[in-house]
Amino acid sequence: TGRHPARSRARRRQHGRAAHLSRKAHILPDRLAPNLRVWFVGTAAGPRSAAVGAYYAHPGNRFWRALHEAKITPGLFDPHDYPKLLELGVGLTDFCKTGWGVDAAIAREHFDIVGFRRKVARLKPQALAFTSKTAAGLWLARPTGRIQPGRQPTPEAPAIFVLPSPSGLATSYWSIEPWREVGAWMRSGPGDKTPQGD
Repeated sequence: TGRHPARSRARRRQHGRAAHLSRKAHILPDRLAPNLRVWFVGTAAGPRSAAVGAYYAHPGNRFWRALHEAKITPGLFDPHDYPKLLELGVGLTDFCKTGWGVDAAIAREHFDIVGFRRKVARLKPQALAFTSKTAAGLWLARPTGRIQPGRQPTPEAPAIFVLPSPSGLATSYWSIEPWREVGAWMRSGPGDKTPQGD
């Protein structure tokens, strides 16, 4: 059968838009490597992080203080120190690499869930620590209301942790304890693969 000219043009336009999106530069570069102890995974860079080119850069964001309090970093890092985390076996990434803003302002199709799963399959992190329930829900395919903070009962690697958002906008939900759980797990050694209950 012959092709409909209008449909063919529409498909070409759609392909062109998709290709343009795929070539957009990342707002923040992934800091990942094979077999890291843990990746901290967010949804997207916030406005301040996008502006200065550093992860979790807003002064009200608790991320760097939480890493220090959980004994994941040896001292209190500055946001621009984020490349140093690789030396500690820690990776950083987001689901949306080509946009920035608060979660509610980002369309779901801009979260690259398929691409993220490919990164996990290729680089094999020992654990994923999601820095919000929204990010965890993208991986677990579960509504955020059904997700509890802490280590998740998963049957296989990587280990999964859900952390209270360090954003200053989520102060009422903040707790350092799930972050400390990640730190304790990191210090326990690579052999700890026991799933934990709720």
